[in-house]
Amino acid sequence: MSNNVVVLDAARMKELQAYYQSDKVTRKAPGVVFAAKTADASITAYKSGKVLFQGGGASMEAAKWESAAAPAPGQPKKAVRHADALPDQLSSLSVIGSDETGTGDFFGPVTVCACYVRADQIALVEELGVKDSKQLTNPYMRSIAPDLKRALTYSVLTLKNEKYNTVQQKGWSQGKIKALLHNQAIRHVLRKLDGEHPDCILIDQFAERGVYYNHLKAEPEIVRENVLFATKAEGLHVAVAAASIIARVAFLDEMDRLSKLAGRTLPKGAGKKVDETAAAILLAKGESFLKSITKWHFANAKKAAVLAAKKRG
Repeated sequence: MSNNVVVLDAARMKELQAYYQSDKVTRKAPGVVFAAKTADASITAYKSGKVLFQGGGASMEAAKWESAAAPAPGQPKKAVRHADALPDQLSSLSVIGSDETGTGDFFGPVTVCACYVRADQIALVEELGVKDSKQLTNPYMRSIAPDLKRALTYSVLTLKNEKYNTVQQKGWSQGKIKALLHNQAIRHVLRKLDGEHPDCILIDQFAERGVYYNHLKAEPEIVRENVLFATKAEGLHVAVAAASIIARVAFLDEMDRLSKLAGRTLPKGAGKKVDETAAAILLAKGESFLKSITKWHFANAKKAAVLAAKKRG
């Protein structure tokens, strides 16, 4: 069995987890933070930053990440290009924050929000209860989102499943899809500001700067000025945290709509419960309907088909 090991920084580790989210498996072992299994490779990521690729396709999968790997012992250390130098007192500046959600969910859309918080609005936003959305419940986010929308300048975009599947089948990666949505949402907010200039634009980082802008190279209007990238950006400025909350609520609203169409509550994520629900929908409403409410390239589609075939059996 082939074995390959690469070492990734935090930004690329986040990107790897998003890339393999649809193939995620549970692996209980010391130090493991993420594991996935594709058709011909097993991927295990550790707290240390090391990622182990095993199986017949290990070399091919590892090669996708080796260009971003840390140097082996004894090799000269390369400059870290994945995170930008952030301005002093970033948390107190006037910032457009941008974040997305839904990329790891088989059911439902991808949503992106860009949100502007002026320096004199930071205390208000904090008073409204904004913090890292990962620390908040869905009902709480839904309760504060209307106040955020009334107080702030924002743009939220929802890429529904049918459109998502269309562009994905054209060869668009999730990275490209997210880059285009972030750029569009930020452009919308800048237009709404009508000449007011934020101190900076902060994007919750999902790709290197060069990769992000390469995805946008064919766009007629690309926002470049004062754009910064940082991982866990929702903890660096309330603008990103607010954007994350608004994006999440938009995702939840679309999931509610799709659940009504499906006649059952659609689970989030890409785990076993998702496979079982997808199989039930496949049997009840057919493949065309299931495809219209899912990210069809996820491995869950094939797993659902296998489960449905067994039930028919």
